Amino acid sequence: MPQVFLVRAVLSLLIIGMIPARAQDNAVSTGSWYPVPYNAKFLTGDSWQYETVTYRLWGVQSCLRGTKFINAYNKERDCGEASLVVLASMIKDLKPACSTVTEDVPQRTRFVVCLSTIQSGPAKGQRIDLATALITQGYAFAAHTTDGSLVHVPYGVAEEQARDRKAGLWQFDFPNPNAIIARTLNGSPAPTLQRPTSPKP
Repeated sequence: MPQVFLVRAVLSLLIIGMIPARAQDNAVSTGSWYPVPYNAKFLTGDSWQYETVTYRLWGVQSCLRGTKFINAYNKERDCGEASLVVLASMIKDLKPACSTVTEDVPQRTRFVVCLSTIQSGPAKGQRIDLATALITQGYAFAAHTTDGSLVHVPYGVAEEQARDRKAGLWQFDFPNPNAIIARTLNGSPAPTLQRPTSPKP
């Protein structure tokens, strides 16, 4: 069990669970915006570090590093690494600007929302929320508070749509991070990993 990342995820829930849902809108309307530095170190599928500060997407929970899933070729892969690769790729492609929603000063962690503006085409000028994009593609999930409620309801809607389409990780038997965190908080054991009967073509 990836204890370090699980502990961080649970601690993060205690912070983001206290933020009202409209905090995202407040960040968009009043926050100062900054890019993700090109030399940032990606930690998980929802966080990165620059200098001594950790930045984490508000309202998002990625797969936990150290947990495993079986891919379409019947190979065991790290679920957290899969989330991390997609986050890094999206940030490279979308070049979003981020704004701090809240900050955990002792832990040197900033919870952020990140937006990217489309530069060309019919949708020019429209904004893409990085968190929504990750969740819609099935490589991140809507975070829950410690009482099981959604931190941000629209992210829950995006997750349902991704699940229904079997997008990203939803096409596999993967270790859902919210379920793992909930079981940890309740003191229940984690389930065993199930392999598919045959690889997909």
